[in-house]
Amino acid sequence: MPVTAALQYVTATTDRVVSAPSQVLHPRMAEKPHLLITRKLPVAVEARAQRDYHARLNATDEPYGKEELVHAADGSAAILCTTTDRLDAATIGRLPDSVRMLATFSVGFEHIDLAAARARGLIVTNTPDVLTDATADVALLLILGAARRASEGERLIRDDAWTGWAPTHLLGIHVGAKRLGILGMGRIGRAVAARARGFGMVVHYHNRQRLAPQDEAGATFHADAENLLAVADILSIHFPLMPETRYFLDARRIELLPRNAIVVNTARGAVIKDADLIAALRSRRIAAAGLDVYDGEPRLHPDYCTLPNTFLLPHLGSATLETREAMGFRALDNLDAHFAGGMPRDRIA
Repeated sequence: MPVTAALQYVTATTDRVVSAPSQVLHPRMAEKPHLLITRKLPVAVEARAQRDYHARLNATDEPYGKEELVHAADGSAAILCTTTDRLDAATIGRLPDSVRMLATFSVGFEHIDLAAARARGLIVTNTPDVLTDATADVALLLILGAARRASEGERLIRDDAWTGWAPTHLLGIHVGAKRLGILGMGRIGRAVAARARGFGMVVHYHNRQRLAPQDEAGATFHADAENLLAVADILSIHFPLMPETRYFLDARRIELLPRNAIVVNTARGAVIKDADLIAALRSRRIAAAGLDVYDGEPRLHPDYCTLPNTFLLPHLGSATLETREAMGFRALDNLDAHFAGGMPRDRIA
């Protein structure tokens, strides 16, 4: 199952200095290329884009529909897109001839039909590496929030329904010494493992290939994903959405987990079959779930919101200013490299 020198840049609109991993900070081109940016990005990212490109910004941050995107791209040499842009084969086929590159503001690229992009001769890049720590932090937040019934506790406070401390009130699960099963031991999975060890968790993992000993850091490898499930008191999902991972966690595989397991997902929502996980949460076969991503988001399955044993976040994995700026700079680095006549470091098509 597949897994997947900082330069200083002073923004044109603020006095603070931000770190911008870069290959070509100032592309030397005879004329600034026209660039469509489909969503509102951090101020420093937009300032750099406007400095080096004829950048068309999205001031309202309203996502483009497919027809609007094709129209907005007219005259653009490249599109800096996001996961909310559905660049399927039909949309790619209708893009203006001027468009030669798609730089996605994300690690995941399932929103882009890579085969269609290759057939069209488009270069496609993503933004790996820079969001590892932020996403791993949120995975730990979800583990702790789900295990310690944080949603229930906060709701009592906000509803002014807390009647005071009691010896058996809101008893949760202690994560120390629990077996953490990580599905997908890439950069983010390894960062989660490092954090989990600080809480005394014992790390098990499944990956397409076994890691080198220095990267395993004592974790137990499972060549078969279903064997991993059997020992995962806490399951944290970190593999990409692909045909073989879509709805991976279904009713049959849920039954392989230990009783009272906790399920955490910061990867993509569609790796979980919602109805099956909801049934397991409702019956308490699964103790709790911590979710940051959802199938069909932002329209998540409404039953998640009715269950007391869910800890739910609105896709916050990379949502720190530092991380989102780094993602934007990484996308611009790739664009700079291409328009300067070089090879983007993060080319995926």
